[in-house]
Amino acid sequence: MSNQIELRHIRYFLAVAEDLHFRKAAERLFISQPGLSRQIKQMEEDLEIQLFVRHNRKVALTEAGIYIKTELTQSLKNLNHIFENAKLLQDGKDGHLNFGYVGSAMQNIIPNLLVEFKKEYPNVQFGLKEMDNKKQIDSLLSNDIDVGFVRLDRVPRGLAIKPLLKESFCLVLPKNHPVNKNNFKGLYQLKNESFILFDASYSPSYFEKVMQIFDDSNFTPLVTHNTIHAASIYKLVENNFGLSIVPKSLQHGYDMKVKFIELKNIPQRTTLSVVWDKNNRNPILKSLLNKITS
Repeated sequence: MSNQIELRHIRYFLAVAEDLHFRKAAERLFISQPGLSRQIKQMEEDLEIQLFVRHNRKVALTEAGIYIKTELTQSLKNLNHIFENAKLLQDGKDGHLNFGYVGSAMQNIIPNLLVEFKKEYPNVQFGLKEMDNKKQIDSLLSNDIDVGFVRLDRVPRGLAIKPLLKESFCLVLPKNHPVNKNNFKGLYQLKNESFILFDASYSPSYFEKVMQIFDDSNFTPLVTHNTIHAASIYKLVENNFGLSIVPKSLQHGYDMKVKFIELKNIPQRTTLSVVWDKNNRNPILKSLLNKITS
C-alpha cells in the first residue's frame, strides 16, 4: 500500500461518501468533477481498496468504504479537538469542556461543580447542553461531549460511570390537591388519578424503577402524558392534568403551583451519576474528574 494518502484525499473521500454524488461533492469542494474522480480513483489504487461502487450515475459505498468513512469521520473529529485544545492553551485558556446533563443535575450538582472548578481553573470554558440519557451516551461515544450526568445503572463498554447522588423520589401534586403531607398514607390513595411521567426514552432503567413503585402499591397507573422536561411535567400538574413522581432534587428551582411529598418509606431510590469516555484525550477532563471523584 502506498504512503501517498494526504489529508486532502480524506476530505475528498468524505465529501463523496456523504453526498454519494461526484458532481455535488466537487461543487462543495470547489474542484472539477473529473479532477475529483481522478483523486478518488488514485486513492483507491494507493490503498488497494475499492471504496465506491459506480452504477451509471449512481454511487454507493462498498462495505470497506462504509467502514473507512465511519473511522475517518471520528478520527477527523478527534483531530479537530486536538487543534482546538492546542489553540486554547496558546491563548492562555485552561481548555474547553462540553457537558451533557439531565435537568436534575442542574439544580445543585453542576452549578456547584463549575463554581469550585473555576476557582482552580479560572480560564476554562464550558459548553452545557441538556439532553436525555440515551443522547448523552451517543454524544460521549461520538466525542461530541466530554462528560455526562445521567440516571442510568450501566453504560456501554468503553465508558466509565461513577455515582454522585443517591436520592429518594417525590410525589408531585397541584397545590390545591386534597392529599398533603399530613394525610398521605400511600400511593394507593391515588390509584384513580392520572399520571405524567418522564418518557421511557429518558432512561429505560429509571422508568422501570418508577413503575416498580406503582407495582408495590398494587396498581398500574393511568399515564396520560410523557415528557423529558421537568418544567413541562410541573406545568401539566399545576393545571390539574395529573400527578407525577420525580427525583427529590427536582423539587427545587421551579416556581410553579405544585407541592411535593417525599416518598421516604419506599425502597426505590434514583442515582445521578457522572459518565465519561475512558479514551477521551481532552487534557482538562482529567482535572475535572479528579475534582468530581476526590
